[in-house]
Amino acid sequence: MLDIKITKTTNPQPKPAKGQKLGFGKIFTDHMFVMNYTEGKGWHDPRIEPFHNISLSPAAMVYHYGQEMFEGLKAYKGPDGNVYLFRPDMNAKRTNATNDRLVIPQLPVEDFVQAVAAVVDVDRDWVPTEPGTSLYIRPFIIATDEFLGVAPSKTYLFMVILSPSGAYYESGLAPVGIWIEDEYVRAVRGGIGFAKTGGNYAASLIAQQKAHDAGYSQVLWLDGVERKYIEEVGAMNIFFKIAGKIVTPSLNGSILPGITRNSVLQLCRDWGYEVEERKISAEELLEAQSNGTLEECFGTGTAAVISPVGKLRYKDDVMTINGGDIGPVSQKLYDTITGIQTGILPDEKGWRVKVGE
Repeated sequence: MLDIKITKTTNPQPKPAKGQKLGFGKIFTDHMFVMNYTEGKGWHDPRIEPFHNISLSPAAMVYHYGQEMFEGLKAYKGPDGNVYLFRPDMNAKRTNATNDRLVIPQLPVEDFVQAVAAVVDVDRDWVPTEPGTSLYIRPFIIATDEFLGVAPSKTYLFMVILSPSGAYYESGLAPVGIWIEDEYVRAVRGGIGFAKTGGNYAASLIAQQKAHDAGYSQVLWLDGVERKYIEEVGAMNIFFKIAGKIVTPSLNGSILPGITRNSVLQLCRDWGYEVEERKISAEELLEAQSNGTLEECFGTGTAAVISPVGKLRYKDDVMTINGGDIGPVSQKLYDTITGIQTGILPDEKGWRVKVGE
């Protein structure tokens, strides 16, 4: 267990007013968690400090070779007044999978969860209570060695910052339009597609800009080899309901193993749906659309939770799904997961973690 030193701010910032539009990732709380890593010493000096800028040498390796990772999860205020996290152990395990690929030191799962819960507990009054809002949590690790050679760093910073946030998509749960990208690729097997690291997101920006210019909210990526099989959306995993079955691309090394994805798979199986994790081609979607068996499409992710998709564009074809409306499975999944997260529904799977215990 970490021995966390807590230094509280003497200059607390005003909290957002009730009903204020929060946006996503633009407002930050009073405190942050910080812990250092030094080769030969391990992780050390865990602390919670007032939120502040950090000073790094221009030679810090994170700036030059991108040796960094991040995670994303949320805290919620329940109707009982308690603050809850949702499956933080899964974020911790995914952190270590990313760290292993990027040669960043492993971080004990229990230390990750403790660090997140501790800083959320200090800033629990920042957790918003309006429907659809949450306290977004951003843990991240950066390489800090002052060195221009290409090698793993010997020093790192692990930090956790917090941001009260509204709904990720301004349109709320209304179905979005998705652009299936057929020019650029995101990742290939053997690369870092499964890792939660900034390079994956930087590489997606050009296609994201292209999609926005065409009036679409997000990019749906194809595989990087054959450029025919569906992989994932820029900020989400993707699901389809085809002829009554719940279908999602199988994890193949180039797809992020989403925690919401895992939760959706478990719930759908519990509800009796036949669930398939397999390859899905864009052509299969076109065929399903033409014969009337493409019943629903939705994205899953921490930020959006469930994002219904009402329109898919692939080359010269535009597929309208479920008449552009939210499907019943999408709605039920959103209501169930957010209900568990916020404490409105019972937590039969032990996914919810109470902060402050």
